[in-house]
Amino acid sequence: MNQKSKSLKPRTQHNADAAYACLDYLAHSFPVQLYEPFTDSEGNLSSRPVVRDGQPVECREAACRRDALIEHLASLPPVPGALDQIVQRFGTDLVAEVTGRSRRIVRKGEGAAARLVVDSRAGSANLAETAAFMDDQKRILIFSDAGGTGRSYHADLGAKNQRLRVHYLLEPGWKADAAIQGLGRTNRTNQAQPPLFRPVATDVKAEKRFLSTIARRLDTLGAITRGQRQTGGQGLFRPEDNLESPYARDALRQLYRRIYRGDVAGCSLMAFEDATGLSLTDDNGLKDDLPPITTFLNRLLALTINMQAVLFSAFEELLDQRIEGAIVAGVYDLGLETLRAESFRVTDARVIYTHPGSGAETQLLTIAQKQRNTPLSLADALDWLDDLKARLLVNSRSGRAAVQVPATSLMLDDGTIQPRLRLIRPLDSSTVPARIMEDTHWLEADRAAFTAAWAPELAEVPEFTESTLHIVAGLLLPIWKQLPQDETRVYGLQTDDGQRIIGRRVSPAWVAATLATDAPKFTAAQVHALVLEGKTVVRLAEGMELHRSRVMGVNRIELSRFSEAAKDRLKADGFFSEIIAWKLRLFCPVDPSGISVLERLLARVPVTGLHARNS
Repeated sequence: MNQKSKSLKPRTQHNADAAYACLDYLAHSFPVQLYEPFTDSEGNLSSRPVVRDGQPVECREAACRRDALIEHLASLPPVPGALDQIVQRFGTDLVAEVTGRSRRIVRKGEGAAARLVVDSRAGSANLAETAAFMDDQKRILIFSDAGGTGRSYHADLGAKNQRLRVHYLLEPGWKADAAIQGLGRTNRTNQAQPPLFRPVATDVKAEKRFLSTIARRLDTLGAITRGQRQTGGQGLFRPEDNLESPYARDALRQLYRRIYRGDVAGCSLMAFEDATGLSLTDDNGLKDDLPPITTFLNRLLALTINMQAVLFSAFEELLDQRIEGAIVAGVYDLGLETLRAESFRVTDARVIYTHPGSGAETQLLTIAQKQRNTPLSLADALDWLDDLKARLLVNSRSGRAAVQVPATSLMLDDGTIQPRLRLIRPLDSSTVPARIMEDTHWLEADRAAFTAAWAPELAEVPEFTESTLHIVAGLLLPIWKQLPQDETRVYGLQTDDGQRIIGRRVSPAWVAATLATDAPKFTAAQVHALVLEGKTVVRLAEGMELHRSRVMGVNRIELSRFSEAAKDRLKADGFFSEIIAWKLRLFCPVDPSGISVLERLLARVPVTGLHARNS
């Protein structure tokens, strides 16, 4: 593995300059002048410098303190920078340095005989070092802004060194443009493989302010090129690394409310305002115009390490919850997301728009998707018992099994914490509020009962699951606003015959409305999956509808608008009834047994239409 490290400036000279500057400051700016007290004409006691023969008088005690401090600092061993540490640790035989330095300190010898010497470098050293790295003669490369300008260090297909680049970004600083340009040196076209980026930061929380600026700029770059190639911030930074995103702004406003209510341990409202100089309140309480995220992050840099940890921990917790909620709701923009399955086949392609000027077409593709099921084995399910808080459950109504484990809590809008649990099933898992478990049919079971319920369900899981996708591909911008706005992700996939497709995924309800035809013919399995996805309502003959409902924190397939006369027949088909809020409701099983229930229903009551469900 190639290791690549980037330092914005050579550090050896910086360390020397910093030491000289500090000693020079002490020698010339340390307060050593003698002062004497005096009383002015109004009787106020004050002080003034002592002067003799027009020359200031030096305080001997202050001068002794200055000299002692200079001696102490001068006696401390020098601290090498990251650049020198890497060169001295791995040696010049392994490290290629492209920094433009004419001299450097290197280590000669091994063990007790090792010594540091000054190494002079020729003006052409940068070219020779670059060639040594690209020819795979040296495994590690260090480059700076000065030395890296105009050069490329990616895994070029024409170079001998096509190893994976692991690019460490040291000291990103405030200049996001410079950092982005440096990252681009190892990620270019015609490369064997993309690099692995590793931004380096200390445990000082406020230092994330610098990485956040770079993450925001990369996300902006990714937004420009999104839909064409995966670039920008995709995969380089996590969503929570961008501290200037809309989710971060929402999390900050929630943090202000928590500080105002006194819910942040270790930081009261008065302590926050005194430490940051920010005012959160007025005569009416919490201000409407609160300090923006950039101001908050800048003020965070001036706080003590302990105060930074308190505030940033609370802020990160809120930010993680905002992002997790957006991802679960399906509204978080992940950019170009690659779909993967065992098989993709285009079964139908229709032109739905042709640009009048260029003649470019927009196609609606119907794609058959085949995915391999990877159910959780019984042994893996029982392994969860290593967690002391895990429980084995069996549903007294359906006879299905699940493993209950703790889940991350959710903070509600009023600031209260909602404990949650995760129910793990053979093919999926769901997170529910802990308080509703007492109202469900899930009961704790021993290993024998759990095994007896889990094993048959595991045996029923088919090897593959087939479904249908609808992708709008081709020219998208002219009709972008006509596409569904509930999901704006851009997907990419490759079919079995090698065709690459990039486009927006749309629901069958939107397809039926766009084509202005009768609803497509769906199998019971397709209807089951379609309704359980929660974005489409299936209309049936006799005025009935199938849609997804959430009851006691669990998603269910509900049949509504049925008549009293059809109730008994529907229950005979396999629908089960529950009386909720004194109203009879019918539900179809969400497990694979529900497919056979829908087969019997659709044999008598055909599908008449689809429509998108309002979020």
